[in-house]
Formats: sequence, C-alpha cells, structure tokens
Amino acid sequence: MKSINIYADTKALIFDLDGTLADTMPLHFEAWKKAAEILNVEYSFEFLSACAGMPSAKIIEKLNREYNHSIDPQEFSVIKEEFFAKEMHKITEIKPVTDLVYKYHKQLPMAVGTGGKRNIAQETMEILGLDKYIPILVSADDVSLHKPEPETFLKCADLMGIDPKNCQVFEDGLLGIQAAEKAGMMVTDVTPYY
Repeated sequence: MKSINIYADTKALIFDLDGTLADTMPLHFEAWKKAAEILNVEYSFEFLSACAGMPSAKIIEKLNREYNHSIDPQEFSVIKEEFFAKEMHKITEIKPVTDLVYKYHKQLPMAVGTGGKRNIAQETMEILGLDKYIPILVSADDVSLHKPEPETFLKCADLMGIDPKNCQVFEDGLLGIQAAEKAGMMVTDVTPYY
C-alpha cells in the first residue's frame, strides 16, 4: 500500500471526514436507502455518489428539482440520521489517511472540514479517537455555503491561522475536490489509496 505524500509547501492539513478519514459511506448509503423506502423516494446510486459531501437536506432539494419530487428535506434528514446513528458503532478508519494524522500530529496544524452535521461528525471523530488529534471541526452547521463552495475549507484555514495556499486538503468526493480548488488549496484525492 503506497503512502500519501505531503507537498513541500504544506503548512496545514485539512481532512474531509466521511469517505476520507472514516469509512462511513456504506453506512450512509444504507441509511439513505432505508429512509428513501419509508418516504417512497426514487434515486439512483450514481446520483447519490455525485452528491457526496453535500448535507442530506441539500441533496433532497437537488433531488426534488431534478426528479420533480416534493420530499420534505428536513423530515428525510431526520429519518436518515436516525438509521445512520444506529449503525455508527460499525465505523472504521481509512488507514492510509489516518496514518497521516498520527504521523503529523503536533507537527502540522490539522482540521476536519465536512458536509456532515456537527453532532454526527463529532461522534464519528470520537468513535475513531480522532478528536484527540484534530482539534478543529468545521461542519455543515458552521457554514452557509456548502461544498463545492470553498467556505468550509476557508474557515478551517482561518481557524488554524494558515494561508489557504499552504493548506493541503484530503478528499474523496468531487464536490470537496472542487471546493478545495476554489479555496486555492493543494488537494489530494484519497480514493486511489484504498
């Protein structure tokens, strides 16, 4: 297994959470499926994959527009999160990425920038023990413009006191990669490493 490189200009590390540090995507997809069955929502796996990094409510708004549904985004999010919460104990780390966290702990400032809700992201980090290594968490609840907009990552950089151009972002989703690029940051797609 090849390791992930840190660029020479990197002065801080920013990690996405779901699908980057935490292997949560199968659990999210399963929770989506169950919530969709209850509310009789039709969607494709491709549609959902393309929305990785967006908060559930935003995905439902997009689904409503594209498929002419009229699903209540908040109701769907609550049901989906209840299913996800029941399975959270199954979350595992994505080792090639968490290895970076352990290696650069106390050497480089670190933050997590996620499209997930704060309470769920915080719990995910606690389950994996990452809250002991990464003090800064910027969630969907902390910004008004979500990925692919750069606000999440720019807020991480600001809280660390590091110029965006010296931040290296680790992402698994296209929207997050676009957000990092718009923020003027270096970005690494972690998917080839697992």
